[in-house]
Amino acid sequence: MSLLSKIFKSKTVGEIENSTGNHSIPGHVAIMMDGNGRWATKRGLPRTAGHANAAGKLENLMTYLLDRGVHTVSLYAFSTENWKRSKQEVDFLMNLMTKELKRGKKRFMEMNVRIKAIGRRDNIPTKLLDAIEDLELATFGNTRGTLCLAIDYGGQDEIVRAAQAAIDEGVENLTKEAFNSYLDSGELTPIDLVIRTSGEFRLSNFMLWQMAYSEFAFIPEMWPDMTPKILEKILKDYSTRNRRFGGTKK
Repeated sequence: MSLLSKIFKSKTVGEIENSTGNHSIPGHVAIMMDGNGRWATKRGLPRTAGHANAAGKLENLMTYLLDRGVHTVSLYAFSTENWKRSKQEVDFLMNLMTKELKRGKKRFMEMNVRIKAIGRRDNIPTKLLDAIEDLELATFGNTRGTLCLAIDYGGQDEIVRAAQAAIDEGVENLTKEAFNSYLDSGELTPIDLVIRTSGEFRLSNFMLWQMAYSEFAFIPEMWPDMTPKILEKILKDYSTRNRRFGGTKK
């Protein structure tokens, strides 16, 4: 675990996250940005064109969610399984993420948004890792909200690594709260709402522990077609749900 990761985990939720207290608005939204390649293929374009188009959606949608009261947005940027894709596509994604993180540094500071990355850090290219850690350090004190980027991330892998870390430290009688501190997400609050684009109905190994009592929105639109209007509809639907967390209906 890096020094920065230890610092992140040492902070409490109250120190980092500012909940709105409005339960009709999800505090933590996780988005599975699916359909980029298919979006491009349908238009006779290379799959990489879909990824490039999708990157331009992030700032406006992040701003919209923050304005609505969401304090944390987690994005599934690259999974542990995505290494199975063609070398051309993987290389493009690594370079695109590096470019976008470097380009967005000034804007994230202006937005007062903290960047936090979760996932493995031993396989991604050095340039991307440097960009991630530079952005995490630069935005560490920002307080408006958090953008959590899942890069080379797998939910099962995260849980196994957390369990091994607890074992290595000789922890006995491990509680849910203590185990949570070993996860990459650390101090982040549980996920309230999960959005998956492109009409797929599966979790794809994304933040499994954190989704224990999440609400879900599976929508047909592909990620490059996502708009604030679609998000507004999703949030409106979320506000009507009765989250019981295993209890009785209120």
